[in-house]
Amino acid sequence: MNFYSLNKIAPNVTFKDAVIKGLAPDKGLYFPEKIAPLSKEFLNNIENFSNAEIAYEVIKQFVADEIPEKELKKIIEETLNFDFPMVLIEENIAALELFHGPTMAFKDVGARFMARCLGYFNKEEKTAKVTVLVATSGDTGGAVASGFLGVKGVDVVILYPSGKVSNVQEKQLTTLGKNITALEVNGTFDDCQAMVKTAFLDTELIANKNLTSANSINVARWLPQMFYFFFAYKQLKNKQKNLIFSVPSGNFGNICAGLMAHKLGLPVKHFIAATNVNDIVPNYFETGIYTPKPSKQTISNAMDVGDPSNFVRILEIFENDDGKLKEVLSSYSFTDTETEQAMKEIKEKHHYIADPHGAVGYLGLKKYGIDSNTQGVFLETAHPIKFLNVVETIIKETIDLPKQIKEVINKEKVSIKISTFDELKRFLINY
Repeated sequence: MNFYSLNKIAPNVTFKDAVIKGLAPDKGLYFPEKIAPLSKEFLNNIENFSNAEIAYEVIKQFVADEIPEKELKKIIEETLNFDFPMVLIEENIAALELFHGPTMAFKDVGARFMARCLGYFNKEEKTAKVTVLVATSGDTGGAVASGFLGVKGVDVVILYPSGKVSNVQEKQLTTLGKNITALEVNGTFDDCQAMVKTAFLDTELIANKNLTSANSINVARWLPQMFYFFFAYKQLKNKQKNLIFSVPSGNFGNICAGLMAHKLGLPVKHFIAATNVNDIVPNYFETGIYTPKPSKQTISNAMDVGDPSNFVRILEIFENDDGKLKEVLSSYSFTDTETEQAMKEIKEKHHYIADPHGAVGYLGLKKYGIDSNTQGVFLETAHPIKFLNVVETIIKETIDLPKQIKEVINKEKVSIKISTFDELKRFLINY
């Protein structure tokens, strides 16, 4: 399996090279050159397979023979050593909980899978030390830090916007030490992401460092997110109903993975990309014009993205045909006030505590409309504890700290403050 750049200028590369490079030399994101649908027999009998077996069937064509079957199955087993339960919230609406991993966020799966792939490539090929450079709006940083902690031959540098991630999120990415370094950026997530993209195009840096990205621009971070949608389908009690997924969307990697799952044959009627007031994609659906904007800070901070990187991949899935795209995908935006009200409603009426991102997903289903012939599923992408102050203030209830959070919450934060790309470049060259 080869991958091509969506800017169509750079040469095609293997899965291994796409993982190690992260971003193509022409600034394009990598995309698989073909997508072969899964067999109907597999989908019709999905309940008979374990999560690891499902994941192997889903991902194997993209990895091909670059990681042997035995090693790939081991990577998947180690990646998926926690549960992905679907919880009924109300009639015909369920939450798919993706927060039972080590950092309590959906990004644990992609980060763990990528870390193990990179570790395998380094071990087998004895390649030069790799520096993983990643920007985070909240959960990516902690998941990447945890996933790559102690991986030989890999250093991790995480950029995060100062004062714009929650206390728990900050502790998860600034307290691990070892091969993990946190850079606290005076700016927004968009500033962090712009610095990372600029770094990959800087000839002096590339000459001195073997850089790759662990953001969802990296195929090994992005593609494993397809697993969630198959895990949800496996758990459905009535597979005859029309299945609707509502995905809280920031950089649009997760919703893009869902659309890839649909391309593989997963029987989903419709997807909803639910955003906060950073409404670039909802505006695109209304106007047909994609206009990036500076991101705005919200209580659902992991979605505070003003130029979603993965939307270009979504357009590629649908061959840049807006008509085909809109048949399968809708996109709505919601304010903090609407999000807070949804969190209260879910707690008071259904005795379930949703985090701000999950609440936005829930609102997406409500706006789309769910009837008796439909099964709506929204993705709960992070545990409410990661947004402790926001959630407790809204639901007027204290949340117990899970063990994953107790392990880091009282540790000392260690970060290096930067404001410009030049500061980042000097740090990386001397790192």
